[in-house]
Amino acid sequence: MIYRDYGQTGKKVSLLGFGGMRFGHIDDHEKCVEMMIQAAEGGVTYFDTAPGYFDGKSETVFGKGFAELRKRNLPYYAATKTFKTTEDGIRKEIEAQLKRLDIPAIDFYHIWCITSLENWEARKKDGILDTFRKLKEEGLVRHICVSSHLIQNEIETLLMEGVFEGVLFGYSAYNYRTREKAFNAIRAKKLGAVVMNPLGGGIVPEHPELFGFIMRDGESAVEAGLRFLWDHRDITVTLVGFRNKEDVAEALGAMEGYEPRTGEDLALLKTQATTSFEGICTGCAYCDDCPQDIPIPRFMDAYNQKLLKKNGDNAMKDRLLMHWNLGPGEAGKCVACGQCESACTQHLPIIERLAYIAKAG
Repeated sequence: MIYRDYGQTGKKVSLLGFGGMRFGHIDDHEKCVEMMIQAAEGGVTYFDTAPGYFDGKSETVFGKGFAELRKRNLPYYAATKTFKTTEDGIRKEIEAQLKRLDIPAIDFYHIWCITSLENWEARKKDGILDTFRKLKEEGLVRHICVSSHLIQNEIETLLMEGVFEGVLFGYSAYNYRTREKAFNAIRAKKLGAVVMNPLGGGIVPEHPELFGFIMRDGESAVEAGLRFLWDHRDITVTLVGFRNKEDVAEALGAMEGYEPRTGEDLALLKTQATTSFEGICTGCAYCDDCPQDIPIPRFMDAYNQKLLKKNGDNAMKDRLLMHWNLGPGEAGKCVACGQCESACTQHLPIIERLAYIAKAG
């Protein structure tokens, strides 16, 4: 395992991190804990979850896992998040989180899911920073962090405020072009940098033919996708959402055979990429609250096929019918209220895409 400094915190953490949002059997606590032990025995020390993952069940599983890691003298760091903005709301949430996680303090506590600078300003007006500082002074939080879905200059603006010790953001072989500017602020402020969706929400392993520019001889798409990120010296942790023990073993195996590229080789690699993958839905499902009851994440998943396949429209229709049992016509129920686009962490033109799907039917 490779360990890197988490910003200026004095902590070294594992380059491979355990993401707690994709457990295949969340109610089988024994299996989930076994996965955590497997990862920790392989050298993983960074474990990330959130109260919204499986309605709090992920944090509960982590708590049981941490107890087992303590018994085995295996080191770990706990990272989680909050959507709350007021002091009363945050304090109630963190009290419940500490109980579920079975720990006295959260190592890396994130202001969760900043989707716009306006959203950030609104949270600041609610006093979120003052509350986080108090929690740190009280020893309930060790490091103040932020989880961001901003792109381009916006993420750089957010991080340059100088209030954070670390950042969590999406970064992978398909969307790196629009997230690169984050590293300007990460270097300037000496932040810990944790990346989520390292495989593009499954897009990289599902479409290896599109990612030949990152693949070396003998590498699987998963290995290539992770190693591409590990070549970035500014990245502290890459979070992988593990479904089962096989996923854990695959990621640990990628680490065992990892041979770093030089900075010059990585820069050259990026110039060789001819296709931008920005605009592909990663399936975060924040849009899944449509007033018209349109299953938007499923339609956006199908639209990905249009973007990723040569027979785009047919692939899109096949995905809707064969995978989701949906017809294109249901997308026509959209009234363009804009709620989904406001919630979209990638700022995708969802209304336009729904209209295209409906017309294609």
